[in-house]
Amino acid sequence: MEPEASKLSSSSSSSSSSLQNPKNPIRSTIKDKDFLNHLESYLAKRDGVDKLLKISRYATKIILASSLLPETLPLNRRLKSFESSVGVSRKAFRLGKFVQDVNALRNLCFDSREQLILSVIAYGSEGLYYFVEQFVWLAKSGLIDAKHLRNLQKISAWAEFIGYLGSISLKIRDLKKIGEEEACLRSSIEVAIVRGDECGDQEAKIRKLREKKFMKKLSIVQDLADGLMAVADIQDGKGPFSGPLLISSAGLLSAMISTHKNWLSC
Repeated sequence: MEPEASKLSSSSSSSSSSLQNPKNPIRSTIKDKDFLNHLESYLAKRDGVDKLLKISRYATKIILASSLLPETLPLNRRLKSFESSVGVSRKAFRLGKFVQDVNALRNLCFDSREQLILSVIAYGSEGLYYFVEQFVWLAKSGLIDAKHLRNLQKISAWAEFIGYLGSISLKIRDLKKIGEEEACLRSSIEVAIVRGDECGDQEAKIRKLREKKFMKKLSIVQDLADGLMAVADIQDGKGPFSGPLLISSAGLLSAMISTHKNWLSC
């Protein structure tokens, strides 16, 4: 669902061409983009700020869930207030985010009926999740009567969970395609070696496919972690895998993976 691999590929190709041409102005731009410039680009994106808030929230939840601080300590109460406030703030960052899923469905290109169905499930459910989350935020902010909050949260959790099922299925399909492409390239390299031909281009493509495969696997792990949290929300935190420490750790893992992907795409 996230086009991180294409961004990685384009950045790799542009950097290699810059190294070949020392007078290329792009080379100096890449070299001069230090940490602070990169951080500025990252923070200019809505997802960048959202994921930093997510890391802060779930790191705080881990501290609270691990009982490192006594309940009577004033810092404990402050951390609980901070965690709750950050949770509401993150929902505000999702205002209008459902539009990206609407556009994804509009621009959908598919090569099979299965891919079409999975894409509709993934993007449609995620879009519904982000749409309902806007009303959850309004209810938690006090503009909508809080009596609707429980039903809104249930709809949101189910939509999120179904969306992750579709997303994981799509990414597993993508991994299979990447594996097939990699196998074809390996065969081409073996033939080239036998013939004594150069195979630098094929080896470069293999490296890009490995990067793409790695990022896709990270994305699946992220979806599994987020899906676990959605299941906990559906069960109101009463399921066998709904322990506060486990769910908080899953949230932190998801946030760190997403932060890594967004950082690389800047």
